[in-house]
Amino acid sequence: MAEITDEMMRERLQKSRAYCLLILKRGPNYTMEGADRIIWEHGRRNFSLRADGLLSIVCPVPDDSDVCGVGIFNADSAEVRKIMDTDPGVEAGVFVYDLHPCRGFPGDALA
Repeated sequence: MAEITDEMMRERLQKSRAYCLLILKRGPNYTMEGADRIIWEHGRRNFSLRADGLLSIVCPVPDDSDVCGVGIFNADSAEVRKIMDTDPGVEAGVFVYDLHPCRGFPGDALA
């Protein structure tokens, strides 16, 4: 493992900034007829949010849990709530979500 000094940590921590973590979960209508089309449009919206620089990281969760995905938004919780409340999947009750303010480091990316 790389050696990390206290000075390196302090310098890096000063560069951290606020983001919003989204945990997307199955809603009461997740299995309703037509949900697959709604989920497709939800995905299209995610692509648009990424292109606009608002949704920095999108991670679908393809397991058997109630968690459907995780996202990190480049916005505060109030703005993300407005965005998500107009999501087609949320409006249809296919999804529900939790938001959590978090901190991260600009420039971080998935490998």
